[in-house]
Amino acid sequence: MDMAWPQLAKKYGPVFTVYLGMKPTVVLHGYEAMKEALIDQGDEFSDKTESSLLSRTSKGLGIVFSNGETWKQTRRFSLMVLRSMGLGKKTIEARIQEEVLYLLDALRKTNGSPCDPSFLLACVPCNVIATVIFRHRFDYNDETFRDVIENFHRKIKILASPWAQLCSAFPILYHLPGIHNELLKDVTEQKKFILMEINRHQKYLNLSDPQDFIDYFLIKMEKEKHNEKSEFTMDNLVVSIGDLFGAGTETTSSTMKYGLLLLLKYPEVAAKIQEEIARVIGRNRRPCMQDRNHMPYTDAVLHEIQRYINFVPIPSPRMTTQDVEFRGYHIPKGTGVMACLTSVLHDDKEFPNPEKFDPGHFLDEKGNFKKSDYFVAFSVGRRACIGEGLARMEMFLILTSILQHFTLKPLVNPEDIDTTPIQTGLLSMPPSYELRFIPV
Repeated sequence: MDMAWPQLAKKYGPVFTVYLGMKPTVVLHGYEAMKEALIDQGDEFSDKTESSLLSRTSKGLGIVFSNGETWKQTRRFSLMVLRSMGLGKKTIEARIQEEVLYLLDALRKTNGSPCDPSFLLACVPCNVIATVIFRHRFDYNDETFRDVIENFHRKIKILASPWAQLCSAFPILYHLPGIHNELLKDVTEQKKFILMEINRHQKYLNLSDPQDFIDYFLIKMEKEKHNEKSEFTMDNLVVSIGDLFGAGTETTSSTMKYGLLLLLKYPEVAAKIQEEIARVIGRNRRPCMQDRNHMPYTDAVLHEIQRYINFVPIPSPRMTTQDVEFRGYHIPKGTGVMACLTSVLHDDKEFPNPEKFDPGHFLDEKGNFKKSDYFVAFSVGRRACIGEGLARMEMFLILTSILQHFTLKPLVNPEDIDTTPIQTGLLSMPPSYELRFIPV
């Protein structure tokens, strides 16, 4: 489907309508149309449709798929709590640095033998968000922890499948046998795990001293227990935790997994990052976020990884909150709106040869980092990813720490490495691969 958008945009312009099943959906193609709709008229385009697999399991609750007052209050509250828990501050940076030490230790234990990095790359973001939500991290050998990460991996594969796209377009398919039923099982398992954590918190809750996201939410529930219209319910807490946990783990770990594959394919890029690490950080000091300001090449590589892989080509559709007049068109309230991020991330005027992996897309002629408004990997507007700052911090600290201590060795010749995603529907998933982490 994503491949057809450029042809349709060339014929009909940057705003056109397609029918997904029986429903008309407006497609925004290119930066200008996306900016005008999602930023300049952000309020009118800020609802989410209820057709996708995950939106059906959320039942209108949480942060990602809720609408109206539920979304406004849950999002505002979650951002407030995340900031008070150190998001965007030194405290969360220290947590990531600490978790990276566990990752490095686990990588050393591979003894340079071939390994699939999927699980270990998920451990850091998963444990960082776990400390924010649950107040504790998990040991990498903990069976529950492994089950949680496996659960994430299974769900993301299902969501990236063509069947998930078909179900979104034709909701009648939800009533038939199919892998969407496997997703519902995984969501049920995840809810059991989350409820177990909530029950533990309820036993030891101190109303005057919240320690993590669950505590803050439970205290808010207690304060609003006489408000019949309160958005702060147990069901909303469970879905919100699932949103934070899933979004905070899988996107970052899949991006890093794809990133390492690209560095195996282009070892000269990895070598240049290591040169920058040696010059700015050295061998013994832990990388920190201040280093990023002095490491334009590494920053450019991280941006280029996200631009190139285009992990979420088209985010789950938005929906108009009211009748909208847009570029001479009348768009009725409740109309689905799809933003084609590929058309921005792979814009050939902003990024020459967009199909080529080239960190130079984010560097000026002097080798300084070059910002671009077209970098929309986290989407834009009011529904942009609330964890963008955390994800960027994690990716920088994980990548620099790994390359400070290890050289990445592929099992095949770099020219034989295929970086084509295994599924390009709702998500661009990296192919499976193994590599060796050789201590430097």
